[in-house]
Amino acid sequence: MLTINVAVLLVVIVALRLRRRTEARSRFDEKMTVLIVLALGIMLAPTEVGQGIANFIGQLVSSVSEATL
Repeated sequence: MLTINVAVLLVVIVALRLRRRTEARSRFDEKMTVLIVLALGIMLAPTEVGQGIANFIGQLVSSVSEATL
């Protein structure tokens, strides 16, 4: 039985959509890309990978804000 992780599938779709030239995109195409990326974010957020990414970004933001003070 073949199983496909939906998050991995969305990553592949996002990568393929972002490779296209910007000038060739319609408003609908841009909205679809945003919705797909949003769905990917919602799927990754509760996972260990999502929490790791959130922690890394939080540490990065706090270190940058401390460096500017």
